[in-house]
Amino acid sequence: MADQFAGTDLRGQPPAPPVIRWAEPPEGPVVVLLDQTRLPAEEVELVCTDVPALVQAIQTLAVRGAPLLGITGAYGVALAAARGYDVEDAAAQLAGARPTAVNLGYGVRRALAAHRAATEQGATPAQAAEAALGEARRLHREDAEASTAMAARGLALLDELLPGGSHRVLTHCNTGALVSGGEGTAFAVALAAHREGRLRRLWVDETRPLLQGARLTAYEAARHGLAYTLLTDNAAGSLFAAGEVDAVLVGADRIAADGSVANKVGTYPLAVLAKYHHVPFVVVAPVTTIDPDTPDGTAIDIEQRPGSEVTQLTPQVPGGTAGTAPGGATPHAPLGTQAYNPAFDITPPELVTAIVTEAGVVSPVTGGGIAELCARSRQVTIS
Repeated sequence: MADQFAGTDLRGQPPAPPVIRWAEPPEGPVVVLLDQTRLPAEEVELVCTDVPALVQAIQTLAVRGAPLLGITGAYGVALAAARGYDVEDAAAQLAGARPTAVNLGYGVRRALAAHRAATEQGATPAQAAEAALGEARRLHREDAEASTAMAARGLALLDELLPGGSHRVLTHCNTGALVSGGEGTAFAVALAAHREGRLRRLWVDETRPLLQGARLTAYEAARHGLAYTLLTDNAAGSLFAAGEVDAVLVGADRIAADGSVANKVGTYPLAVLAKYHHVPFVVVAPVTTIDPDTPDGTAIDIEQRPGSEVTQLTPQVPGGTAGTAPGGATPHAPLGTQAYNPAFDITPPELVTAIVTEAGVVSPVTGGGIAELCARSRQVTIS
């Protein structure tokens, strides 16, 4: 089950609550999430006491973003173990909660492997649970470190691609601290440019249909004092045509072995626009987002979201303005309208200028370059 506790309103600008944390109140261990469905209106924590609550939080996008999903999955395994639930079943539930983001399964497998290893070595259930929690915390730290490294590499690449240092960057969806154990992926690069005085403007796609750009990226940009402008997704073409975009920075939910990138739907059209207008298109993601077992983009399972997300407007905050549809939603399409609502699209490698990871940059983007990066990353991890 899950309980909610209100945080502080954005207008006061206090430090934002952690996006995810492990807590141990007297009632037992819990995983506490910053409920991203309530942003930017309210900073509210969602307290998950079991795996079904975590799965629901993942599926409703209360928690989202590839790296953070991996961390959530790992903490979910630790939660099941600490509370005495069936860990193997819990792991299966978590790994299947969202199919496209490869990090979710990766985080689940890491915590599960730690739990299994401890059990096989004769650990008590409590000790095995502690091993799973230790692995989740390790993954959390690693992701924060990866975020810092990606920001530095990404900024260096921007400066190389765009001499002069007054960058006008377009981004899509949300790739900041709300998706990461650190300051994010693509947004972290823009933030690094801002801190160095080299970001002239951050163009923020509102990102249909759930407005992650308008609600979340704008929220993070405002908190950090970035110069940013929000635009509808289909206005991006006019920005390119006017010469107002110097580079595109996006994240990824899965990168195939050939360099194909699955990201929030609307990414592929930006890549096409960038190619036509000779604008660098850069993907920023941790190595854990690369899936060598997925050969190309056609092999990536694309999540299909409910059509109601397109055909009706649901109040963001419970108790908001009620509409005429069930659940307080306001319909804006005729009753019975069918909707095509994929959560992601695929950008082929030939449209990607570079992939930036904590372990290095791949450019041009090829299967060989991806394989070399992964091998190098494994060597660094082992050493």
